[in-house]
Amino acid sequence: MRFIGTTETKVDPKGRTVIPVAFRRVLKEHGEERVVLRKDDFQPCLVIYPESVWSALVDTVRARLNRWDPQQQMMFRQFVSDVEVQTLDSAGRILIPRRYLQMAAIDTAVKIIGMDDSMELWADDGSGKPFMEPADFVKAMQQIMNPENDNDR
Repeated sequence: MRFIGTTETKVDPKGRTVIPVAFRRVLKEHGEERVVLRKDDFQPCLVIYPESVWSALVDTVRARLNRWDPQQQMMFRQFVSDVEVQTLDSAGRILIPRRYLQMAAIDTAVKIIGMDDSMELWADDGSGKPFMEPADFVKAMQQIMNPENDNDR
């Protein structure tokens, strides 16, 4: 499952936003009927996971944590507790709860960015927050993709 590209759209007064047609096709091709919405841990955006991707991620996290360690149980609880499971409506929209809109500082305009096996929902405030400066991006890609760095991994 692969989501690529960026789409600009809106959140309506009821808190609904449309999932881009190309992304809905990917979901349909993979038999996904529901998505899981969660606040990103590092950035001021929301992450939309196809349900199967979310389930695999939960399984991975669960496998790495000890059920008998109280702190690790708290970590797992926090990881899985504040999510919303959504089914796309007939118009291809999902409902974004008000608290999620507030967490991501989303008003009306949004960008939905394909992130391989998930999507990110960002406030489209013109700041370019989700992206690096072009020159910084090129420099970082050159460094990462340099074959001489393969021995460092």
